Order: sequence, then structure tokens, then C-alpha cells
Amino acid sequence: MIILGINAYHGDAAAAIVRDGELIAAAEEERFNRIKHCAGFPTEAVRYCLREAGVGIEDVDHVGISRDPSAHLHKKVLFAARRVVGRRQKAEGRRQQAVGSKQYELATLLTEEADETSAFPAKGSATNNGTTPFQDGSFAVHGNGNGKGLFSQIRNRLANAAKVRDLPEELSRALGISREKLRARFHNVEHHHAHLASSFFVSPFRQAALLSIDGFGDFISTMWAVGEGNSIKILGQVEYPHSTGIVYTATTQFLGFPHYGDEGKVMGLAPYGQPRYIEEFRDIIRTEPHGQFRLNLDYFRHHAEGVDMTWDNGSPVIGRIFSEQYAHVFGPPRAQGAALTDRDRDIAASLQLRLEEVGFHILNHLHEQTGLTDLGLSGGVAYNSVMNGKILLHTPFRRVYVQPAAGDSGTAIGACYQIWNQFRVPSSEFRVEELSSPKDTENRLQSAIIHPLPLGEGWGEGLSSSSFAPSPNPSQREANHAQRSSRQTESELGTRNPKLEASGSELETRNSKLETSYVMEGAYTGPEFSDEEIRNELRLSNLSFETYSDEEVTRYAARDIADGFVVGWFQGRMEFGPRALGNRSIVVDPRRADMKEILNERIKKREPFRPFAPSILEEHVGDYFEQTHPAPTMLMVYQIKPERRAEIPAVTHVDGSGRLQTVTREVNPRYYQLIEDFYKLTGVPAVLNTSFNENEPIVCTPRDAIECFLKTKMDVLYLGNHCVRRRSFEF
Repeated sequence: MIILGINAYHGDAAAAIVRDGELIAAAEEERFNRIKHCAGFPTEAVRYCLREAGVGIEDVDHVGISRDPSAHLHKKVLFAARRVVGRRQKAEGRRQQAVGSKQYELATLLTEEADETSAFPAKGSATNNGTTPFQDGSFAVHGNGNGKGLFSQIRNRLANAAKVRDLPEELSRALGISREKLRARFHNVEHHHAHLASSFFVSPFRQAALLSIDGFGDFISTMWAVGEGNSIKILGQVEYPHSTGIVYTATTQFLGFPHYGDEGKVMGLAPYGQPRYIEEFRDIIRTEPHGQFRLNLDYFRHHAEGVDMTWDNGSPVIGRIFSEQYAHVFGPPRAQGAALTDRDRDIAASLQLRLEEVGFHILNHLHEQTGLTDLGLSGGVAYNSVMNGKILLHTPFRRVYVQPAAGDSGTAIGACYQIWNQFRVPSSEFRVEELSSPKDTENRLQSAIIHPLPLGEGWGEGLSSSSFAPSPNPSQREANHAQRSSRQTESELGTRNPKLEASGSELETRNSKLETSYVMEGAYTGPEFSDEEIRNELRLSNLSFETYSDEEVTRYAARDIADGFVVGWFQGRMEFGPRALGNRSIVVDPRRADMKEILNERIKKREPFRPFAPSILEEHVGDYFEQTHPAPTMLMVYQIKPERRAEIPAVTHVDGSGRLQTVTREVNPRYYQLIEDFYKLTGVPAVLNTSFNENEPIVCTPRDAIECFLKTKMDVLYLGNHCVRRRSFEF
């Protein structure tokens, strides 16, 4: 059985392909079109997945997209109705108070200017022209999405949702084929269901507690569940407009970092500050019993005014989320590029601490519900590696699997495995709730046009499984199945909570007796290139190069690193997800305290407060770090032992931490050998590893790597077994 999974019309568009339960390929569209976080349809990623699987689209049995515009539709309509009634009541009260006065005439004028397409009045303004001044002299209009209008935003959302509903048409158009050639069945998989599937069905666990924590997806921001065998049972969720991701993004914007994905910068800034605003953030996001939390909505615009969002074929753009209440409490927002102040650093520290408090609040409740000690983690907030690294310290969980592409790109994998675990089960062994027919979905969406839906990522950004039907059960891959069984004994499964049998609602995969055969141990699912292909690119570039044996290439590269050179390292299959993990990396000596400045000056051009990460041989983690749980995809931050910090200063953050990647020979033999050769030369079993790029997506092809090498001041480039050395006069 061949299954194609797609994340489209949202940030980090991606595709994945699975054959008989084994992940064959997965990649983000940005790596091919070179547009960061590309949010359109992943045409090139789909083409790559089909090539890697050696099939045409006509050979694909199932296609899943990790969105369902009809999911939780009744909740969206009810929320919108309450908001409409509330806004009309407020507007009528203002009109009654102001009738006959110049204030009423001014309010009417401002309403028309700020929201000429909306039936509802804009929010009151702070100045006499309906705007609020920012620190940098710019102004933000108070209205439904900066003047764009509530209904116009709804129309945009409906148009976006229509593309999802017309997936067969979109796919055939992207591939340049007639729709008749598509024999696959098409499925919509609810957003957080896809996240949960991505963190369980490819994990090493037979049974695990699961948490998906995000901005918004399909009107849901957070969902927790328990996975067992081939089933996932939903135990709880947090709905729109309450979201930890929204808090982090809003505060990131307030601190002058406006771009999609800038939240990681604030995470890096946080250790430079003190959490003196923690009580304010405890007011902004409040915990409630049973793992729930709520936002103080006075601080936000997304629920009341809507926020402009652009999900076209370029990088995503999200309008201002924070309200004037942020400025009332914290002072004026920081202008982009302005000098950072102690206030800014302290806000970042307070935000990070509050995220951790809320995250552990949810996780401790999840453990109480399940009694399990294995955890699968996904969702965009799961990229917060500082929080992830503290889970074992603040919760009873003992093992954590973080989906390497925890954000929305990973839902392409989740969609595949949701479908695989549905259809691998004989029809007599599972039952499926018929959610909706395509016609019913269309009718419900048309109804939504009459009854406007709430804005933000909650509208149309996540999905539920559409009606599935049984399919023949293919044979499993025995080797992978045996590998999984040998790694996990019954004693490692964690404690089973009998109460789970009667709690929660189930995802559509019901059978809990079969095991998943494939385990995603690394993230190496992208394109790779032969030495001949690399040689051809080098010759086309008129570059002189040397070619080494397999044994020589890691020894020479290790020597270059130890000698202080900046080394580009391009090997094997490209990584999936945001981290370079030793195949598309820039690698340098962590012992040099000045290496951080060298990298920033020559290549990365990053803010100086952002840390660089170590890759370390897994067997030596306990020698350098205070925790030893594996972190193979660089999604955990641990404290470095105080006595070791001076030994590896280039990867030691200001608070003594490091976002480590643990490396094993089994998962990445060549990268392991490189670090081992460096260890033999220096006595340090770690290197500094940063992504192979310069303010662009991570390089994908040899051509990308060569171009990055030529436009930066990298010293040496290793492409497979070939080596290019920059001549000294080129500096």
C-alpha cells in the first residue's frame, strides 16, 4: 500500500510517502523552491517523494492532507455567533451614548475607515485617527485585521479551505496530469490527530501518553491522548481562542521579532533576563483544573478583531496578535532592530518560564490520566527545546519521543500513518465513524458563509479524518518489526491505567493489538546525491577538488575542524524538520570561544544572543551533560556540567546550557565517525553543528551547497567524498 501525505496552504508545506508502513521519503517544499517556511502547495516535495518511492501518482493508493475545514464546525459557528452578538451589543451601547454628539460622528467615520468591508464597528482607537503609534513611528489600525475586514478575511479562509476540499484537482494541476489518472482515495485528517499520529505511530513505544501543543489547528490549540498499538484515544483538548503558541507568538512580535518562526529567537534570548514579569504572564495565561488553561483575552486581538494571515506560495505572514494591553502593562513594543533592553530580556525570561509552567501542568495531568511514563510530543510548541529538556525533571515521564518535524511539516507524516493504521486492519477488526460525505462537508461550509466563523489559525487550519473504508491488509516488513520488538521489552512499556478503557473519545483507528513496524529514529528522509552527481556539479562550477576514500574523508575533515577551519559538511540524505543533523551542516571546533563570533561574521549573520548547538557521541553525554536521555534530533536543551563548560565554550549558552544532538553509529555512521575522529585528535567527543545555510532554507542539493560556500567565507566544503578548499587570497 502506498500512501502520500501532504501539509499544504499553511506554513512549512511538506510531503511524505509511506509504502507498506515504512516511511520512504519526507521533505519540506522550502528546500526545493528556497522560500523559507513556504506555505503553498508542496509540488516539488510531492515530486521528490514519488521519485524516491519509484512510483507515479497513478500508483498511489491513498492521499491524505492534514487539514479538514469541516472539523469542529459547530464550535466555530457557535463561537462566531457569540462574538457577533457581543460586538453588536457593545456597538449599540456606544451609539446610544454618543447619538447627537460629534463623538458619534467621529466614531462612525473611524469605523468606516478602519473596516469598510465589515458589518461590525472597529474597536475604539487610541488617537484621533483610529491608530496607535508604535515605538518605531509606525501605526497599527484598530479594526478587523488592520482594516481588511472580518468578512473579507472569512472569504479568504473559505477560499483557502476550498483548495483543501479540491485536493484531487490541486494535485493533478500541480503534477500536470489529468484528474482521471488519480486512482487514489483522498482523506482529510484533522490537524492535531495528524500531529499525534506523527509522534506515536513512528515512535519506539507500543503504548504512550501523547501531547500535541500548537498555535491553532482546526479550532484546537492543544490535544492530549493515549496511544496503544494501532489506536489513539483522545483524552482532552483546549479550544480556540486559548493557546500557548499564540501567547509565545504575540510576545515575540511585541519584542520586535515579526517573522514567521521567530519564536526560537525569544527562547534563545530568555536566559539573558530575569523572570520579573512572571506574575503578569500568569495573568496572561491562567491554568485551570484537569490540564486546562485560558488566556486573558484583553491582551490579544485574534479572537475579537481577527488577524491578517497570508498562506500563499511565499513565506507566511501573520499580522499583529497582541493588543494595546501589552503596552499598558509592559510599555511600548520594541521596534524591529532596536537595541535590546533589560526589559525585553526579562519579558523573554518570564514568557519562557510561564510556558514551561503551563506545559508541565498539562503533562502532569496527562500522566495522572494515563499512569504511563513514555511520552510522544508534537506540535509547533514542541520545538521549544528548553521546555522539552526539563520534562524529565518536572514530570513523572521517563522517556520522551519528540517528532523530529514536530511542527506542521510533520503532519504530512502523521496523515500517512493515520491512514496506514486505519487500512492495515482487516475490516472486521475496526469500526469507523462516518463523519461526513463530501457533499455534506460542502453544505456545512456554505452554511458557514451565512454564519461567519472565527478567524485565526482555528479556521480551516486543522482536520478530521473523512470517511474511511477497509482495504486489503498488506504484509508487514518483518525486519523492521523484529527490530522494534527487540528494542522494547514488556518491562519498558510503562504502567497501564485501567481507567483509560472508559475515558476519552477515540481517533478513527480503533484496533489496539497490532504494532507499528517502522520507527523514525532520525530525520534523514530527504534527497541524496551520488558522488558522480556531485562531481558533475563541481566541474560545472569550475572548482578544483580532491577525492578521498570513506576512511580518509572523516579523518581529513576532523583535522580541518581541529585546526580551526569552518567546514561545510554535505552528506547522504537531507534532514526533515528544522534541524541540520550532520548531513547538511556547518561543523566547527567547540573548544574555541571565538567560534560563535566567527560563524556570525562570516556566514550566519545572526543575533549575537542566539546559541550554537553541540553534536556529541551518545556514549559520552553523561561526561558533559547533567542529563543523559537521548536527543537525536536536537530538540532537548540540557545543562552542561560546570566543570566542562570551559572545555566547550562555543556551544555553552549564557546559562550553562546546550541544545545537544546525541549521535550514534547506527543512525548516522559517517557523522559519528567524523566526531569520533575529532575525539581522537582532541579528546573532545563533540563538535559545534549549525545548519548549512545563510538566511535561507537549509541547502538541499550539491548546487545549493556550492552556492552557499561561494557566497560566504567558509574554509572547506566536503561534498560526499569530495573536498573543495578555499584559497587564502579569496578572503
